[in-house]
Amino acid sequence: MKVNVPGIENVTIYSYDELRSATGGFSTANKVGEGGFGSVYRGRLRDGTTVAIKVLSSESRQGVREFLTELTVISGILHENLVRLYGCCVEGTHRILVYNYLENNSLAQTLLGSGRSNIQFDWRTRVKICIGIARGLAFLHEEVQPHIVHRDIKASNILLDKDLTAKISDFGLARLLPANTTHVSTRVAGTM
Repeated sequence: MKVNVPGIENVTIYSYDELRSATGGFSTANKVGEGGFGSVYRGRLRDGTTVAIKVLSSESRQGVREFLTELTVISGILHENLVRLYGCCVEGTHRILVYNYLENNSLAQTLLGSGRSNIQFDWRTRVKICIGIARGLAFLHEEVQPHIVHRDIKASNILLDKDLTAKISDFGLARLLPANTTHVSTRVAGTM
């Protein structure tokens, strides 16, 4: 079901049962990542779409703030170098975000490696990834209104699609900057 909430655009609301079914009961076999605020699973929706399902920890009060920030910041924003938010689930204590699935996981997994990736990054591919990240950041900083500062760019927050196109993810610590803002805090917000 598509809804429009003030400040949040074009977000599909999924039921917890639908997402649990899509991930095989949040099976460890479908777990593709884990972050500070929860786990990410690969899932297949009823229409056959493969998605990434980020389940936020119900114990984390900070996770709720990041959940709302992420919904507000990237709902309705489309760019080649940003992950696409499809929707969410807000049911009981469950807070879940649903994104497009990116086949090659994160830059941390593929380039910095845990030994699971066999992708070879030649210099042309590395430059393409760097330029993609820069384009995504330039779009956030200069084109989106209000401007957005991500505040947690790191290898694990750069995802790669099947063509190794870089996609910036994890907007939970982002800040919106109104047009009349004259400066930005440089306080560390994410991983040191």
